[in-house]
Amino acid sequence: MSGLTKVILITSALALAACDNVTGGDSNSSTLNGGGAGGVADQTSPAYFQQEIGDRVLFVVNQSSLTTQAQGILLSQANWLLANTDYTATIEGHADEQGTREYNLALGARRANVAREYLVSRGVASNRIQVVSYGKERPIEICSAESCYSQNRRAVTILTGGLTG
Repeated sequence: MSGLTKVILITSALALAACDNVTGGDSNSSTLNGGGAGGVADQTSPAYFQQEIGDRVLFVVNQSSLTTQAQGILLSQANWLLANTDYTATIEGHADEQGTREYNLALGARRANVAREYLVSRGVASNRIQVVSYGKERPIEICSAESCYSQNRRAVTILTGGLTG
């Protein structure tokens, strides 16, 4: 085994060990399994917000108006944000791959803004919510079928802050 290979193996082993230390070396940590502070069971955690409240709303093709289902999710997001004031949010607007880059950036911006406006109308302070549009640049499903397109037409609420303690 060459000296370079040994160095690469040792460096890799140290990097993996450092990753394990992030969770305290306990792969069965309650946070990873959804319990305890910061896990899904903690109603003040981003994990709870993402999985139980819902961090995304979907849109109809070429539309930025909210469906009844989207309004329900956003109402739950607003209530969560009102109860957890240490957090701010960035709403990402997305579109499917159909259409030009410019059109989809504008559509993503309209989607993010309509979600932001809904949260603000429910009492969340406007200075706590930023928006960004990615258009069709960050798909979560890649295929040329409606089943993929429908998942990519979305606004996603990303939480920031709340890291004190």
